[in-house]
Amino acid sequence: MVVPSGPLAAIACIKGVGSLRGTVKFYPVDCGTLIAADVTGLPENGSGFFALHIHSGENCEGKAFPNTGGHYDLEGNTHPAHAGDLPPLLSEKGRAFLAARTGRFEVWDIIGKTVVIHSGPDDFRSQPGGNAGQKLGCGEIKAY
Repeated sequence: MVVPSGPLAAIACIKGVGSLRGTVKFYPVDCGTLIAADVTGLPENGSGFFALHIHSGENCEGKAFPNTGGHYDLEGNTHPAHAGDLPPLLSEKGRAFLAARTGRFEVWDIIGKTVVIHSGPDDFRSQPGGNAGQKLGCGEIKAY
């Protein structure tokens, strides 16, 4: 069982196309981070899966979020071993919830970065970002 070792440390408020909204919360845990994403307004895309990544850019300004940069990575890894590669969201009637633990980064490493929701699933092999489609939603990760 993964239990946060401290209180909520960072949060990203997601805004995107149409009615896409949500939060991604980050909690410190032993040797890593617990991520909890709660998203509504996801469009129908056929599969119900949407890629979720942490990107290296610092803001979500502009149409199609051009300032998010590439996937966040600490060690020069290829996809899907970037520190910012996360499990996909699975939508049910436009709503998705995800809780996952990662040992690839500590909460403090990602404050000031962005969380991006893509229009399709990540294929976990295409370079550099998994052929996940356009950016539908974005949130700036801020200390809580």
